[in-house]
Amino acid sequence: MFGKRSDAPNAAPAPSAAPAAPSAARVQAAVAAPRQAAPAQARPASPPPSANSNARMQPSAEVGETPEFRSEAYYRVKSTIFNALIETIDLTQLAQLDSESARDEIRDIVAEIISIKNVVMSISEQEALLDDICNDVLGYGPLEPLLARDDIADVMVNGAGSVFIEVAGKISKTGIRFRDNGQLMNICQRIVSQVGRRVDESSPICDARLPDGSRVNVIVPPLAIDGPTLTIRKFKKDKLKLSNLVEFGSISPAGAKILQIIGACRANILISGGTGSGKTTLLNTLTAFIDPTERVITCEDAAELQLQQPHVVRLETRPPNLEGTGQVTMRDLVKNCLRMRPERIIVGEVRGPEAFDLLQAMNTGHDGSMGTLHANTPREALSRLESMITMGGFSLPPKTIREIIVAAVDVVIQAARLRDGSRRITQITEVMGLEGETIITQDILLYEIQGEDQNGRITGRHKATGVGRPRFWERARYFGLEKELAQALDEAENA
Repeated sequence: MFGKRSDAPNAAPAPSAAPAAPSAARVQAAVAAPRQAAPAQARPASPPPSANSNARMQPSAEVGETPEFRSEAYYRVKSTIFNALIETIDLTQLAQLDSESARDEIRDIVAEIISIKNVVMSISEQEALLDDICNDVLGYGPLEPLLARDDIADVMVNGAGSVFIEVAGKISKTGIRFRDNGQLMNICQRIVSQVGRRVDESSPICDARLPDGSRVNVIVPPLAIDGPTLTIRKFKKDKLKLSNLVEFGSISPAGAKILQIIGACRANILISGGTGSGKTTLLNTLTAFIDPTERVITCEDAAELQLQQPHVVRLETRPPNLEGTGQVTMRDLVKNCLRMRPERIIVGEVRGPEAFDLLQAMNTGHDGSMGTLHANTPREALSRLESMITMGGFSLPPKTIREIIVAAVDVVIQAARLRDGSRRITQITEVMGLEGETIITQDILLYEIQGEDQNGRITGRHKATGVGRPRFWERARYFGLEKELAQALDEAENA
C-alpha cells in the first residue's frame, strides 16, 4: 500500500546508500540476544463467523478492504521485530530522509531481521508485517489502512484493543488494535503536534485535524478511564457537491434547486442537526454557490471546511498554553472578522457566546453568512441560539434577543441521520418574524417518511408545503432568481 515492494522479501537486501543503513553486524547483534527457537507462525486468524452476522449491516467490502483480525502470534512476532528494528536503526538519520526513502530503508532492515530470525511467514503475511511496522515508525500506526479507505466516515479508538469504524452509516468493530496504550498515546501526540497542540495529563482534551482536513478529537487519562480515546471524522477525498446529495437521496432535485437559490441570493443560513447528521458536508456544498468575487472568512475550532472560492481566509481557535495564557476563542475570531472586510462570515460550529457576535455581523451588512449548531428541529435551533446568548452573560431582555435572531437569520436547514444510517435534509424552514414574544417560522420543504424497503432502508419523499412566495422572495428577485425559485417550488409541491 505504501512504499515499494521487494521482489524477494525474504532475501537479504542489497546495501542501501541511504545514511540510515546499519551494518550487517549491527543487525546481527540486535537480533542475536533472543536466540531461542523461531517464534510461532504469525498467520492472521480468520474473522470470527459472527463478526458480520448482523443482517442490517451493509454488504461486506471487497477482499483486502476489510481490516483483518490478527492473531496473538502475529502481534508477538511484530513486537519482537519492532524492538530489534528500534535497536538497529538510527532514528536521527532516518528523520533526514524523505518519506519514500525512509519507508524503503525500514522495509530493507525489517526483511533482513526476519531472515536472520528465521521467522516462518508467507509472502502476504510478511508484506502485511512490513507495512504495519513502516506505519508504526513513520505514520499513524494501525490507523493507516483505515485512513486510506475512502468509504469510512468515522474511526473510533476506545483504548488500545478496541477500534470501531462507521461505513455507510453503520458502526462495526474491526480486528485492528494497538500494541498497548503507550503506542496509542504516541500516535495521538503525533497527530496533535502537527497543528501545534498537545495532549497529556495536564491538558487531557484536544481538538486537532489531519493534513487532509479530517477532524480529530483526543481525550486521555485520567479523564478517559480505559485508555486514550481517539475519534476521527474523515472526509472524502472527492469533495461532495449538491448533485451528489441528490444522487444519495438526501434531498430531491427541486429541493436542491431551492437550496442553490438560498445560497446564491445571500440569505443568512443556519444549519441544524445532530452529531454525524452531515451538517459540515451540507455547509461545504452550499458554499459552492458563493460568488467567486466575494471575500469569505471562516472561523473554526479545527479547520475542516473545504471552500472552493479563490478569496478565502481561514481562521482557527487556539487553546491556552502551559501557563494558561494565549487562548484565542471563537468569539475573539468572530469579532476580529468584522475588522477584516468580510463579505460573508462562516462559523464552523456555533456553540457559545460567539452566537451573539455572529448575529450582529448578519445584521450589519454581512449577508449570506452561515453557521452550524446542534439541535433536533429548526425551532430548537433558534431556542439554542437564544440560550447561548444568555449564557454568554449578555443582560438583554428575552424579547430583544429574539428580535435580533429574527432580524439576522433567514433560513434554518435541518439535517438528520435516520435509524438506517442514511442522512437526509428533513426540513427547510424560514424565519418569518416575531408575534408578541414568539418567533414565527414557516416550513418550505419537509421530508415525509413512507416506510421501509425489503433491505430495511427507510423510504420517503421531499414535498413542498405549498408556500408560493417565501419571505426571501424579494431577495431572490434582487438577484434575478425569482423565476427559478417559483419553478423549483412548483416542482417540489408536485413531487
